[in-house]
Amino acid sequence: MFDFLVIGGGIAGISAAARLSSLGKCLVLEREPHLAYHSSGRSAALYEVNYGSPSTIALAKAGRKDFDCLLTGVLSPRGFMLLCLRGEETQYESDLVQMHLTEISLREAVGMVPILNQKDVRRAAVSKTAQDIDTDMMIQIFARLLRDNGSQIETNHEVKSIKKLSDGWQLDTDQGSFMTKMLINAAGAWGDKIAKMANIPEIGLTPMRRSVARLSPPSKLDVKGWPVLFGPGERWYAKPDAGGLIVSLAEETPSPPMDAWAHELDLAEALARYQDYVTEPVTRPVASWAGLRTFAPDRSLVLGPAQKDSSFIWAVGQGGYGFFTAPAASQFIADVAVGKEPSFDPKILSDLSPSRFPS
Repeated sequence: MFDFLVIGGGIAGISAAARLSSLGKCLVLEREPHLAYHSSGRSAALYEVNYGSPSTIALAKAGRKDFDCLLTGVLSPRGFMLLCLRGEETQYESDLVQMHLTEISLREAVGMVPILNQKDVRRAAVSKTAQDIDTDMMIQIFARLLRDNGSQIETNHEVKSIKKLSDGWQLDTDQGSFMTKMLINAAGAWGDKIAKMANIPEIGLTPMRRSVARLSPPSKLDVKGWPVLFGPGERWYAKPDAGGLIVSLAEETPSPPMDAWAHELDLAEALARYQDYVTEPVTRPVASWAGLRTFAPDRSLVLGPAQKDSSFIWAVGQGGYGFFTAPAASQFIADVAVGKEPSFDPKILSDLSPSRFPS
């Protein structure tokens, strides 16, 4: 019997398992052929401590030191720039304050991103704290830590049934059965489905599809030093990636749990919005994909034991913030697994607790 069994091999599951592996024998079950197959493998991969709900920001700040120590080399400078067209001033002003941005002149903005449309872009603001996340490196560091501690990862294992035992849980997969004292649900978009199998009340998770297009670099410019570009209210974004730009509508379209694919209308709208802010004509995407960002009803993460069974622990609802919250969220899960209260103020603990939802 395992001490801890984690369902889900995305960043939430693998980071939690890495922490738990120092406390006991741990197993990760992933239904796909490799880790980070769905949402984690399709992340925009940006770290920004002033982005998200209060509880998300608290987690991001609490885990910052781990990026310098445990996760050395995962972060690299990026920065981002908020742009404003005529008529977008109200949302722009709100974003400026909420995200603690610094307004710059259009001349400065064009110096950073030479393709900006100076005729229509009215204002610009920047953050220098945003950083790129090497998502593959981060996953592999946590996986290596887990294995070094004598725990294991099993891919191609889809959970078919979950049974409560007197001393823990039995999970039946298409590859065999496993028993564990404590069960951690880090199944992302499938989180409620896992809870239902375990006879645990569901949270009401909603997976949201987001489509992304990759463009070749405009005019063959070197874009690697450009910041991420945002429209007010995050109506679109463009981010340097692999020598080109990835562009997204930043849409949130409800979806069933699935291997999501990009939708042509969403891609077209994203590219049209991006085009309004730049002078270079948009070219045909060289690639496209989609991922699911799964939210709890109040859009904050859900971390901690189920109300009616403390041996079932939730680690879901990351909503696109999984990578930059993972260092602190995984420690949070390890703390509650051994009955220790995580080091956050009462309001943040309440905002993250599964008990905030009806049982």
